[in-house]
Amino acid sequence: MLHLDRTLLRAGMRVAAAVSGGADSVALLRALADTAPEIGLVLSVAHVHHGIRGAAADEDAQFVKELAGQLGLVFHFHSVDTPAAAREEKKTLEEAARELRYGWFREMLAQGAVDAVATAHTLDDQAETVLHRLLRGAWTEGLGGIHPVIACTGGVILRPFRATRRAEIVAWLQALGQPWREDASNADTAFTRNRIRHKLLPQLAEYNPRIAEHLAHLAAIARDEESWWDAELQRMLPGLVLPGRPVRGGGRAVSTHPDEGSVGMELERLRALAPAVRRRVLRAAAKQLGCGLNFEQTERLMAMCSPEGPRREQLSAELRAERTARELRLATVALGASALEGKAEPQRYELAIPGGVEGLGVRLRARLTGGETHAGIPAATLRTPRPGDCAKLRYSRGARPLKEIFERMRVGGEARRTWPVLEWQGRIVWMQGVDVEVEVPFAVEVVGVDG
Repeated sequence: MLHLDRTLLRAGMRVAAAVSGGADSVALLRALADTAPEIGLVLSVAHVHHGIRGAAADEDAQFVKELAGQLGLVFHFHSVDTPAAAREEKKTLEEAARELRYGWFREMLAQGAVDAVATAHTLDDQAETVLHRLLRGAWTEGLGGIHPVIACTGGVILRPFRATRRAEIVAWLQALGQPWREDASNADTAFTRNRIRHKLLPQLAEYNPRIAEHLAHLAAIARDEESWWDAELQRMLPGLVLPGRPVRGGGRAVSTHPDEGSVGMELERLRALAPAVRRRVLRAAAKQLGCGLNFEQTERLMAMCSPEGPRREQLSAELRAERTARELRLATVALGASALEGKAEPQRYELAIPGGVEGLGVRLRARLTGGETHAGIPAATLRTPRPGDCAKLRYSRGARPLKEIFERMRVGGEARRTWPVLEWQGRIVWMQGVDVEVEVPFAVEVVGVDG
């Protein structure tokens, strides 16, 4: 029998097992079905059809429905249009699919259909998540990885397989003679997560065969650390991070503009804090303004706390910092016309996938990387930049405004307005001169550059 964390389960709990049809989720369902009579669970099966894999997805749904029937369990089915949601929300297919899936789970809980939804995240999933976030420059909250329990309105989302290895699952299913479905996209190394799973982690295991366990242990430690820090910051911040700016006669002035805001922190109190605490306070202050800080931006703020440090910093297109005699202030500003705007209409060229396109001084070709499972995906658009455009660069944490990227590249003037970028599903997936990191089911190749 596989290790199932029973501490997350209680007698009488109505649990929906989220089953995609893959080995992990099928094993979770079988393990819960074996355990349910002993604990007293009311078990059911939940399956989401994401609308992105054609006949293969239809077959997955039928497989899960039949398995639920074989076990005598209620089958909950939910169908969504992930490509449409991705276009509307300007997200990748993977992000949109996850949000739609978890949105349905939360809806089931809120409506009282079930008390818990169990997902089949394993120890291997945890290791991959921690390593993925580490490569992207995560802080300790990111290293907490996949949490064992997510509290929701009306119930919880549980991960009772988080200490179970994927190899154990496959061996157990084979011993039972229980089939499962394979998703071809899971082997597609065009996706960063799959490269970590199939290439990086096996290489690291050559140095330490227990690397996956150690990464999972790191996640557990990081979660406990963050839990303590959250409570500590809730205690400290109200008296340390003050909204608005001071005015004569006392009090503070706060902007009523929806896109503007500011906070101030007394310098002497900041300087008295240990660096670990000060860094947390500065990041929390920016978060109150709706801005996330990377390590470099945080260190620039740390330097501003010193009397010898800079007095002003433009941390991003939206966030600036200023040091007065008494305070360190952070402020967001409403963005007007961007430097990317020009008088001419933006130029646009459609790139079929697979296919090629020529325009804006470049010739591009897109080729599928996931085989027939990605057939019929929407076309991409080769275009000039627009105000508000952002891109996620490899090895950076979070998307960056193109204005900021251009500043790093020392590109200005007319070149900014005509710089070629490729948009797909609302995201920039390629940009000339930089390495954009985004998970898409195709690869972009430059086959020619004019001039």
